[in-house]
Amino acid sequence: MTQTATVNYHVHKPGRQAFELDAGGIKGNLIAPELAPTEVRVRDVRALPADVSFHDEAVTFAFAPTKASFSDTGNAWQAAYDTELAALLTDRLDAREVIVFDHTIRVDDPDAVRKPARNVHSDYSPKGAEQRLVDILGAEKASEWSAGHYTFINIWRPVEAPVNSAPLGFILPSSVSAEDWILLDLIYPDRKGQILGLAANPGHQWIYMSGMTPDEVAIFNIFDNRGRPSIGHSALDMVEDPGVTTVRKSIESRTLVRFA
Repeated sequence: MTQTATVNYHVHKPGRQAFELDAGGIKGNLIAPELAPTEVRVRDVRALPADVSFHDEAVTFAFAPTKASFSDTGNAWQAAYDTELAALLTDRLDAREVIVFDHTIRVDDPDAVRKPARNVHSDYSPKGAEQRLVDILGAEKASEWSAGHYTFINIWRPVEAPVNSAPLGFILPSSVSAEDWILLDLIYPDRKGQILGLAANPGHQWIYMSGMTPDEVAIFNIFDNRGRPSIGHSALDMVEDPGVTTVRKSIESRTLVRFA
């Protein structure tokens, strides 16, 4: 089954562009570069004849129930959830070591601190990934990891209810040209990172999984030092069932993974 959705692509500019998060010291305040709303066709992976493979497409989907309750006050759920995610990546991808270092809960509400990311991007540029590796491990251990095979992987899951609107969509890496990527600075109040945006290309092949439930996850590559492609992704502006009014909530967890 193929759906139609709107996404916001980035636009090539002569100078460097940037996102500023929590701008002006206001939590949730986002200043974004110019974006180009574009209608795209999106294939539902539930209707595909074979599973989407992390090895081949840098994204896969899995049935992975969790015992975590993300509505709990504070972060009491975090340690147990980190353990679940590490076990999932060890089992699915044969990871040697997994460090879960960041969780972001997003709510599709104008008043939410973190809303769904409605720009076509991947989470790290090569330079941004190298800096993040040092941020997490320190320079000495980062050098040790860099001598082997490591990757940053994002695990995305719906929270509380199946996703009916603004699902997460992905562009198959084989349909992306090198010229489509745009370097973008990511400016936080206390640090600076670098991500990759994507410019529009009619050859892009978009996929998503319809009706994802809190028992399902998307696992996708956002940097690999041995060349596995980063996967462009974005919330898709589309609604599957107009009669359903649940708000899209999700949690994304960034992980640092080392392979044998």
